[in-house]
Amino acid sequence: MSIDHYENFPVASLLLPKRLRPAVGVIYAFARSADDFADEGDATPQERLAALSAYEAELDNIENRQPSEQALFQSLSQVIATYQLPIHAFRDLLSAFKQDVVTPRYASFTDVLDYCRRSANPVGTLMLHLYGAATAQNLRDSDAICTALQLINFWQDVAIDWKKDRVYLPLEDLVRFGVTEDDIAEQRDTEAWRALLQFEVVRAREMMLSGAPLAVRLPGRIGWELRMVVQGGLRILEKIETAHYDVFRRRPTLHKGDWLRMTTRSFGMRTA
Repeated sequence: MSIDHYENFPVASLLLPKRLRPAVGVIYAFARSADDFADEGDATPQERLAALSAYEAELDNIENRQPSEQALFQSLSQVIATYQLPIHAFRDLLSAFKQDVVTPRYASFTDVLDYCRRSANPVGTLMLHLYGAATAQNLRDSDAICTALQLINFWQDVAIDWKKDRVYLPLEDLVRFGVTEDDIAEQRDTEAWRALLQFEVVRAREMMLSGAPLAVRLPGRIGWELRMVVQGGLRILEKIETAHYDVFRRRPTLHKGDWLRMTTRSFGMRTA
């Protein structure tokens, strides 16, 4: 499983019920295209923000039951109405994408969590609503899983994000462990760097495990889908540790053998 660029949407997953695939595809198209506005191409920050604001205006039209001229939002309006999806989840995604345009650094872990609340958690929220399983307990566990996935993506992609002039590692943690931005720029695999990333890996794992009971609690395909998501995130963390936290030269990715391991572990979660 890829844990970046909204590929954790189970658009083509065999575990996704056929009846939900069109709806998930529409939601994915919204998130992917909006994310591209923030990240891809050579548009200016002002142009990126304007494109995202146009998406916000389309959400206003949906909320006010005004028709759209764009096919994407015509489809999205129908999906939102059919499944009674919370429109604030879509607004939160756009808010996070806008933040990517204007906020390249985060002072504290609390700030990073606030970003994750809007950039990652809405995905789980929308999926639970599609499955009719959006209870308070399920939403809390889903938030933990989605935030953990986002953190894992950050720790996996430190070097990639640096090229975009983004540092998602909290600045307070850099200071605490004696790591500087020059260390990141020069890809210095120092003892201080390893201690910092070990700290971040541990708390991402703890967060993932805190939400993992949701994958066992949910029945059927959604449960199996989520088991694989959880195991994919945990496996990436293991590979970061195996690389001795040198994500600069050994960016962890999942391969065929990892999928077999994840599947075995997913079965084990049934009785955990």
